[in-house]
Amino acid sequence: MRVALLTGGGDCPGLNAVIRAVVRTIHNGGGECIGLLEGWRGAIEGNFMPLKAQETDEIIARGGTILGSSRTNPYKRVEDAQRVMDTFKRLDLSALVAIGGDDTLGVANKLYNQFKLPVVGVPKTIDNDLSCTDFTFGFDTSINIVMEAVDRLRTTAESHRRVMVIETMGRNAGWIACFSGIATAADFTLIPEIEVDLDRMCDVLSQRRAKGKLYGLIIVSEGAKLPQQGKVTQSHEVDEFGHEKLGGVGQTIADIIENRTGIETRCVTLGHLQRGGPPSAYDRVLGTRLGIHAARLVLNREYGKMVALRGMQIVSFALAEAVGTLRTLDLEFMREADEFFRSWDTA
Repeated sequence: MRVALLTGGGDCPGLNAVIRAVVRTIHNGGGECIGLLEGWRGAIEGNFMPLKAQETDEIIARGGTILGSSRTNPYKRVEDAQRVMDTFKRLDLSALVAIGGDDTLGVANKLYNQFKLPVVGVPKTIDNDLSCTDFTFGFDTSINIVMEAVDRLRTTAESHRRVMVIETMGRNAGWIACFSGIATAADFTLIPEIEVDLDRMCDVLSQRRAKGKLYGLIIVSEGAKLPQQGKVTQSHEVDEFGHEKLGGVGQTIADIIENRTGIETRCVTLGHLQRGGPPSAYDRVLGTRLGIHAARLVLNREYGKMVALRGMQIVSFALAEAVGTLRTLDLEFMREADEFFRSWDTA
């Protein structure tokens, strides 16, 4: 059995743990692995590298992906889907493990349905917005990076009596912002699932300033929607999957706060910092477990499926069931966070 792996879409901590686990499990089953380079681009162009168990044994601690990644969409150009299948045949492959988010796995599902490509999916995104799985690897590392950054920003905010607005990633789901807001005792958190309440946010900051708190922390997800304006985008350009480039809402919120309250306000956009660096212990373990179970599906020739975390167990779902539905934040988390977004007034 000769198995290919690819990592598509945005990189995240834990990808190398998955690669290591797939390679080792396939090796233990008597097979061999290669890595297609830069996501679906490598599958289209036939660019690859060998993956040996010994050579991948220590990559678990590395961030990013040793295979490289891209947002290449084989269905953007009519001929590219067939080129993927031509590469599969030319390299004498038995199966493919596709590691990625909704876009990468959506392509895998289309190829499985159209060509019966023997593929297994592994869910990946720091945004934690994939259906069928409770958590995705990369998310835990991401929120810990945000937490560390905000803990550092707190001291300079307090020193200068400022409000700091921290813009996080997350696209159209508020998981990163909400969990980071709870973990950092933010004064207010803004997420895509709930339209921003500018009046309440500014009232909370003003009231707390009047009660003696001389700084403030606001966490805002990049996909948060402003009244009458909606999402803030950097440009009207979209990637090959049709996604707009979000960003800039943090500065917009900072300007509104300063204009309405008179409190000096600064914005920090954490951006790709949230994707970088070594994965947390949790993400190393989760990535390893998902990789093992994905490889087992391959060895058992159970294709067209995606592995997922449910509770403490690794299970599998049909790719068709797992892709295409955005998993937004469970608003119970925001109802819990809301206990801390209220005025300190007791009257």
